[in-house]
Amino acid sequence: MIDPVELTAALIRCKSVTPREDGALALLETLLAPAGFRCVRIRRSGIENLFARWGTGDPIFAFNGHVDVVPAGDPALWTHPPFGAVEQDGVLWGRGAVDMKSGVAAFVAAALTLLRETPPEGSISLLITGDEEGDAIDGTRAILDWMRENDQRADVCLVGEPTSVERLGDVIKIGRRGSITGMLRVTGKQGHTAYPERAANPLPVLAAICLALAETRLDQGSAHFQPSTLALTSIDVDNPASNVIPAEGRAVFNIRFNDRHDAASIKLWARRIVDQALEGTGCAAELNWKISGESFLTEPGPLTEIASDAIAARQGWRPEMTTGGGTSDARFMKDLCPVIEVGLVGDTMHQVDERVPVADIRDLSGIYLDILRRFFHR
Repeated sequence: MIDPVELTAALIRCKSVTPREDGALALLETLLAPAGFRCVRIRRSGIENLFARWGTGDPIFAFNGHVDVVPAGDPALWTHPPFGAVEQDGVLWGRGAVDMKSGVAAFVAAALTLLRETPPEGSISLLITGDEEGDAIDGTRAILDWMRENDQRADVCLVGEPTSVERLGDVIKIGRRGSITGMLRVTGKQGHTAYPERAANPLPVLAAICLALAETRLDQGSAHFQPSTLALTSIDVDNPASNVIPAEGRAVFNIRFNDRHDAASIKLWARRIVDQALEGTGCAAELNWKISGESFLTEPGPLTEIASDAIAARQGWRPEMTTGGGTSDARFMKDLCPVIEVGLVGDTMHQVDERVPVADIRDLSGIYLDILRRFFHR
């Protein structure tokens, strides 16, 4: 039997800081291929990804996760070496212990256990990326592009991100807010501060736009989502002279939006605010965008019920269905099939001394195994 704790430790010892793979995917292949998984490496722009499928029939249950991690920072600040995978007093320490080598180890161990005890009628697909912590362009997206080109599909997907809040299994993510970043540049006419009438100062206009963006509510929320939010993250002028009216000013803001909007409607909303502030000023504005993902929702139904029942049977409580938090690769998986996220408590992810109770890794693998049993044998 595969011990998910031992597998997590072995993965932590791979220094797979984005975009390095450092043997993490190779390690998984040595376990999956002998069990009958067809393993395919998908490489794009220097990123290594793995698609592994057992079986050829329907239904198809997919797991998605990543083995890349964020940098560890100064190793001297860690209680144990960040890639040492030290287990002490029932806790496993190391970069990726929470986010999310433990999740990958848990679903790999669950899948292998199911195949050993009662091989299902259907298929299990594992989509494991090396680019979740990076630009997320050549990771899960590359796998999905390959799947479309090779007639691969899935009926449901579980992403193993650390989504629990206070205790393992207290939350199932059934959706995510969309994320879009606006980059605003307001231009005017440079001039001397003693003769403001000869200039067109872009800074009052920029300030008015920023204030309007920050104070205008997008919505009151929806049935499964909190209200959309806007956060200003930067206002820049780069003007060292106190006697010069600058020619331009810039601002950056991020909007997390719910299912009442999409990126296109957000752009129109912001542009209207900008245009209203520009009227009669003699200034102009350029607004560029970076879209991280659209909002999505997996309506509560058979998939969420299976996961909730599995958590209740293992942990003794029923999870809350939520859509909060940031973005994950679930935003890409939702284009393939219904997707949920079930994972560890994420309180130390990306931190110095990232660590996880080993009991939680085993319990998470048990939850995944029960979800598979319920999905295939219901």
